[in-house]
Amino acid sequence: MSTLKVKNSCEHWPGKWACTIFLVAGLLGLTGVAGAQEASSVGAEAQANNPLANFTSFNVHNYYIGELTGLDDESANQFWFRFAKPFTIGKANWIMRASLPVNTFPVAPDLDHETGLGDLNLFAAYLIDTGNPAITAGVGPQITMPTATKDALGSGKWSAGLVHTLFDMRSKIFQYGYLLSWQGSFSGDKDREDVNTGAFQPFMFYQLGSGTYLRSSAVMVSNMENGDYSVPIGLGIGQVIPTKTAVFNFWVEPQVSIADEGPGWPEWQIFFALNTQLK
Repeated sequence: MSTLKVKNSCEHWPGKWACTIFLVAGLLGLTGVAGAQEASSVGAEAQANNPLANFTSFNVHNYYIGELTGLDDESANQFWFRFAKPFTIGKANWIMRASLPVNTFPVAPDLDHETGLGDLNLFAAYLIDTGNPAITAGVGPQITMPTATKDALGSGKWSAGLVHTLFDMRSKIFQYGYLLSWQGSFSGDKDREDVNTGAFQPFMFYQLGSGTYLRSSAVMVSNMENGDYSVPIGLGIGQVIPTKTAVFNFWVEPQVSIADEGPGWPEWQIFFALNTQLK
């Protein structure tokens, strides 16, 4: 959430937690790529949750945040518009994703709720050839622009960084992967705090049959500017509906914090969404 503040590096526990998570994830990603086996056919049920799937997609995601840490049972909401599109540069394959939130946050001193656009995030991931179509991996740059319509709904900073993601679909029953990112501010309002954040989103999907699946995809965040952090877990259910022209994927996933430090993090939230992949 953009109301959070950010500080620190890898010198104390939250920073060490973030650096360790990022290093382990990166090593797992490299191991997964190097150890790719012969692929089985990849079905729509697995591809529907692949963040690097070779489809144009339109997604709407919503987090209803029922309680925020340190804010006396205050609630909040984040509604995300997301668009992803594959493209090529020469012989290299890429995928671009744009994410724009509509935020509703309680704002000090009265904690009245304000609603408006948040900061626009763009990333482009170079798709690594793993030698196995059932294992996709990508890495590339990201940038966040201070597009918030109100100060309290965004960072007031231009930020840039890196994104790395991996998704393993070798099993028709269980798929897993992660999205790993870091960004730091380089320009913007000098009166606003600098941005230096890392996020790690492990995701797991267990297919129950007929397009129904169990899922877990909570995002862990380390605010390395001030040492704050949030570690949630989630468990939800989703449904994939393939048609001749598109694959629809909708779900609901309750999430709860198991460890956090600092105000403004979700104590619990409900993540529900609709992804549409165009064929």
